[in-house]
Amino acid sequence: MLPDSDTLLLLVSREMPYGKHKGTLIADLPGNYLNWFAREGFPPGEIGRLLALMHELDHNGLGHLLTPLRKRR
Repeated sequence: MLPDSDTLLLLVSREMPYGKHKGTLIADLPGNYLNWFAREGFPPGEIGRLLALMHELDHNGLGHLLTPLRKRR
């Protein structure tokens, strides 16, 4: 299932609520941090779904697709 535009907008507006990168936008999290979650397991709920989506975008080199959404913000 493809993410809708509202979900993609959350990546550029929602901050990581805890941990080493608390306060960092999900879209700005480093790849190694996203990879760690992919190995260890994404947390439950919306934050986990957003982290998994961002991991997919980052892993596949598609992070640039968020650039126009950042400008809309």
